Amino acid sequence: MSDWDVYQSPFSWRYGSPEMRRIWSEGEKRRLWRQIWLALAETQAQFGLVRQDQCSDLRRNVEKVDLERALAIEAEIHHDLMAELKTYAEQSPLGGGALHLGATSMDIEDNAEVLRLRAGLDLILQRLQEVLSLFAGWVEQTADVPVMGFTHLQPAEPITLGYRLAFYAQDLLTEWQALRRVKGELRGKGFKGAVGTAAAYADLIGRENLQTFEEALSRKLNLAFYPVTSQVAPRLQEYHLISELAAVGAVLNKFAFDLRFLQSPPLGEWQEPFAHQQVGSSAMPFKRNPVMAEKINSLARLLANLPGVAWGNAAFSLLERTLDDSADRRSLLPEGFLITEEMLLTTRRILKGLQLHVAAIQRNLQQYAPFAATERVLMALVKTGADRQAMHERLRGHSLAAWQAVQSGQENPLADLLCKDEQIGGVLGVEGVRRLMQVDTYLGIAQEQARRMAERIRLEIQDKAEEQYA
Repeated sequence: MSDWDVYQSPFSWRYGSPEMRRIWSEGEKRRLWRQIWLALAETQAQFGLVRQDQCSDLRRNVEKVDLERALAIEAEIHHDLMAELKTYAEQSPLGGGALHLGATSMDIEDNAEVLRLRAGLDLILQRLQEVLSLFAGWVEQTADVPVMGFTHLQPAEPITLGYRLAFYAQDLLTEWQALRRVKGELRGKGFKGAVGTAAAYADLIGRENLQTFEEALSRKLNLAFYPVTSQVAPRLQEYHLISELAAVGAVLNKFAFDLRFLQSPPLGEWQEPFAHQQVGSSAMPFKRNPVMAEKINSLARLLANLPGVAWGNAAFSLLERTLDDSADRRSLLPEGFLITEEMLLTTRRILKGLQLHVAAIQRNLQQYAPFAATERVLMALVKTGADRQAMHERLRGHSLAAWQAVQSGQENPLADLLCKDEQIGGVLGVEGVRRLMQVDTYLGIAQEQARRMAERIRLEIQDKAEEQYA
């Protein structure tokens, strides 16, 4: 039960899933520590260092985490891992004396941390796959829907909605692939002792047995180990991982930021879900604020700064190890995962309930797409032998006049102005001009490429799922 009279991290109860919170919980960390101590003792038993009855004793008590007792010991000795070790040993009178033989704290902590990183990545990849699948559905559904494209926040040329959505989906697919690669390359420290030389283990079991010893532990923990470490595993691994999580955040941030722009009433093309009883503002009852998109943008700012912390942990650990990364990693790693997951969960909610306002999309096209069509008209005129520069100037003049009409609230008169111009409509014909002004024929590769991206996402996700369960 939470104590609401003391500070609670929003990631302890508001953001992230129960599954992700469990992975990064104090209890799960200590369970992993105990499992690694047990694996170490069982492997050392193969070399005659630990008796089988001691291993059985340790196995009986491996899940009996007693945080209250461990914290009481820690208050006296000021070392959290040693406090847990003493608690485990107290519970295991036969096997407790054999725990931690030849080990240093980071032989336990770093291997446990990588197991948590891997479990966290499994959950992130699952969330990302769900979001990709939703994006693919939207891309397919809207591949042929023309919308006004914007550059510099100014109307540019028409694209399709599916093509715009495929842009986010393409980047997320890249990050899904990158995170799968990072997960496959995760390595633990292994069991190399105080400075990474495994000298204590060599004294215990013989230097000639070290490779067999570590390979046995690698199999038992289902975890590959670095061949070379200091007291800790290379922190560069965590920098790469956090950077990829931040890259996912960058893509989701752009999607959410674009949604906020398109949801604003002057455009009004998209809208995130808004529940029937939802309150938009305490002061203004009519408000329908894009709070989910804004939350994504807010969390993304925090996530974007975490790679800098991870970089410092990799760059500033002096010689074989200093402790100046310990405190920040207690929040850096859990929150990197919890922020990313919350952003993915929120994006999933948005995509499941995303609303498209067709009337607004059509209104914006009618208002602004005619300006984009002037490029087609210019090219058609040049093909008839007209002077390109002279025609550009005529089209510019008509466009400026049409902009003034639009800004005063009138419908866009540009097509009519061009049809009446003797050097434009008189050359191309009224029907020719109006045909060139039709936006649904000026979409280039948008429709085809959107469908291809959706198909690629589905095939990629399906192939990897089949590999996972083969």
